[in-house]
Amino acid sequence: MGLYDRDYTQPESRRRYHDLSQVQFNLPQVTPAVKWLLIINIVVFALSLVPSVGVFLASWLAIDTTTWAAVMQPWRLLTYQFLHKDAWHIFMNMIGLFLIAPPLERSWGGRRFVLFYLGCGAVGALTYITLAMVGWLGVGLMVGASGAVLGVVAACAVLFPHFSLIVFVFPVPIRIVAVGLMLVYLVNVLTAYGHGGAGGDAAHLGGMATGLVYVLLHPAWDRLTLKMRSGSWEKKMEESRRLQVEVDRILVKVHHSGLHSLTRREKAALKRATQEEVRRHQL
Repeated sequence: MGLYDRDYTQPESRRRYHDLSQVQFNLPQVTPAVKWLLIINIVVFALSLVPSVGVFLASWLAIDTTTWAAVMQPWRLLTYQFLHKDAWHIFMNMIGLFLIAPPLERSWGGRRFVLFYLGCGAVGALTYITLAMVGWLGVGLMVGASGAVLGVVAACAVLFPHFSLIVFVFPVPIRIVAVGLMLVYLVNVLTAYGHGGAGGDAAHLGGMATGLVYVLLHPAWDRLTLKMRSGSWEKKMEESRRLQVEVDRILVKVHHSGLHSLTRREKAALKRATQEEVRRHQL
């Protein structure tokens, strides 16, 4: 068979091979809230590299458990999440946020996602602060978005179990990664009595536990809220029905005896019925 008789020299085949050469491995499409979190974290880190600015940011945004006055300033539970100690620290957190968080935001919406993200980070901080206050862990400076990002990992492990993460070049199911990390952090915290080496692990564990509890309990909370709203609606409809029956009775009384025969309570019932009717037409 000659060279020009082979499959890959034919026009259609050449087009097919050319198309294959154009295949690209696309990165995840970043969502709006994730994009802004990335931008804010990176900008704050860049500013912190300026010595005087870095000292200012740490003094006002970080959580320093060696100075308990700083712990009593609640905004730090949020602001500490946007500070990072070095390039590797912010790189690992931001790459995790970039790769894992967008599906969660698309599923929940930006507002709910941001509240969840910051909430996981805040509970992570409270976990470390509590253990430091009771003397289980040593005091120190706490910065970083790890608790928030790991809360996202835990949530995605429950909601998107088909996800895989690359660990040492090998794809590993996200559930296995999440369980493994939680066990490591738990062991580190339990064996860290009296020293501060596991302060970060305490925050990581708190963030992951928050993410896990939230996604597991939220469906039950939704059902309870729906039931409460349904009960409130039924109660409102029953009150409206009773008011209508009372109005019908009052109108019959007016027809037979005139307006002067109405009591103060009956006049109030007519006024309330009129207001509800006006409100209904406005809607």
